[in-house]
Amino acid sequence: MISDSTGETAVRLVHALEAQFPEQEFEEIRHPRVETVDDLHLALNRAKGRPAVIVYTLVHPELRDAARALCRRYRLHYCDVLGHPIDAVARVAGVAAKMTPGARPPLDSQYFKRMAAIEFAVKFDDGVGAGLHDADIVLVGVSRTSKTPLSMYLGCLGYKTANVPVVKGIEPPAALFKIDPLKIVGLTIDAERLSEIRKQRARRLGGGERAYAELLEIYAELEEAEQLHRRLGCPVLEISDLSIEETAARTIRLIEQRRAESGTRERAPVT
Repeated sequence: MISDSTGETAVRLVHALEAQFPEQEFEEIRHPRVETVDDLHLALNRAKGRPAVIVYTLVHPELRDAARALCRRYRLHYCDVLGHPIDAVARVAGVAAKMTPGARPPLDSQYFKRMAAIEFAVKFDDGVGAGLHDADIVLVGVSRTSKTPLSMYLGCLGYKTANVPVVKGIEPPAALFKIDPLKIVGLTIDAERLSEIRKQRARRLGGGERAYAELLEIYAELEEAEQLHRRLGCPVLEISDLSIEETAARTIRLIEQRRAESGTRERAPVT
């Protein structure tokens, strides 16, 4: 990964690529702040003769041209992440690109919306506060079903997200049954997988939470969560083998589908 800035764009692309080859081992070599042709020579010499793919995010045309020429000379497979998109946008827009490495997007309304959504997720995490009515999405699930990280990630996407924990023997907040049910999504997980996650957490905390990881107790918690999900009439995502990104994508898709369907049929009341 070669970049004339931090290389974060290239890193995100590479991680997406690696996910498509789960059985293949990868070694990631990162070369940020490559600003001269000499820097390019040094970086590409390390890959010469190796089974390598060069992914570069270089803004300046002369550096992109040099990278392409060197990769061809060294017989390296390469991917120019920014070159073709920059040229295409410039042709369609009729405006030349600024060609500024490390340039950041403007602080527009979308940026401030995301920041407000992240602050909302922090403020109303784990059933704290009275933000259920103002939330775009409400997550409901037992402990360790990724409610908090999922709330933060959805916040980064601009969705104000609150989450409500399901605790055995404790009634959920009354406000949960008064809000728009179309924005509620339940989360569940395989009992054995949850037990292992909780055991690891208990060990990190000194091993003093035996009941927290007890499998029979977990089954009881999951059954109580299932009953609550039925009362709410909400869709439920099984997150055992899902990444945060995939869970977020499915959550958004569920919310949008339910809202679209609600426009064509009357919504049943929650009891």
